[in-house]
Amino acid sequence: MRLIAATLVLLLAIPIHANGQHSDTVPDTRRLGMAVDYFAGGKYHEALTLFIKLDKKYKLNPRFIAYIGICYYHEQDYPKACLYLDRAMPHIDVYAPAERNVYYNTAAESHFKIGEYDKAIPFYEKQILVCRKEEKADALYRLGFCHMFLEEWGKAAETFMSAAACYRAFPTSVSMGRLKQLDNMIKGCLQKAANQRAFHAFHKAKGGLLQCKKPPFRNRREISRNAVGRQPLIRCHPSPTPNVFPHKLWKG
Repeated sequence: MRLIAATLVLLLAIPIHANGQHSDTVPDTRRLGMAVDYFAGGKYHEALTLFIKLDKKYKLNPRFIAYIGICYYHEQDYPKACLYLDRAMPHIDVYAPAERNVYYNTAAESHFKIGEYDKAIPFYEKQILVCRKEEKADALYRLGFCHMFLEEWGKAAETFMSAAACYRAFPTSVSMGRLKQLDNMIKGCLQKAANQRAFHAFHKAKGGLLQCKKPPFRNRREISRNAVGRQPLIRCHPSPTPNVFPHKLWKG
């Protein structure tokens, strides 16, 4: 870690307000090294204080911006964690998969914590692509909750199924406890998905029948005379009624 500190000056971009004095550059370089050491040692508050001061003076590279986001995450300031991690995300593709795994997970968790499930989803999906096999289950588990809270019941059920499969492939004390919970949640999501499809199909069919009240086209009418009251009788041809209750509750 101290070898990294020796080259940290190369990782700083040109100062926003450079005064050309060498005496100012050396303390900032040392300060950055201290921040990295604090970060590596899990002293996130101390690291954050130094990183923020440097970020106000310099345009730090994406790695240090991500470090700031992680520090805010451990400080439980999730909105600011999202702010810095989102700022770093477009530039981290060049980093090793293990490093990106940490950034994706922290970004996803930060958005999840503040209820931004739609923004958390792509980060969980990216994490699944770079994390270790035994870590996929936890990422899928959280991803399933994102879909569930967004009422995307079909996607939630499918994701929970994948999470359960990964937990069975890499069993731990935690995973065994979650499997029973996942089984119940999968059943519930499948039922919700079936009800949701039936609901939309019913209202679509009902909308087709309601076209009879006000046909949009002249050629959709057939006017005839009632044999008793001699009143015009309007017949219309609604759109085909879909199958309201599909025979399959779930398509994998």
